[in-house]
Amino acid sequence: MRKIEVVKANEVEVKPFILDDFNQNKAKSSTMEKVSKKELKSLAKKLGLDYDDKQIAFAKKLITAYVSAQR
Repeated sequence: MRKIEVVKANEVEVKPFILDDFNQNKAKSSTMEKVSKKELKSLAKKLGLDYDDKQIAFAKKLITAYVSAQR
């Protein structure tokens, strides 16, 4: 059985619910500004993907545009 405490309405503190106070992922993704070709090449090597300079340049432009649109 649970204990219940009865309080008056003026004893209750009411605060607005702000979702961003509980969302930690948004802060991490918004700190990223640019992606370098070197980072993309190392990631492609780590994942075992074949690539060339045109693909890396396209991916860099695409990711940079996506990140700037998310702000």
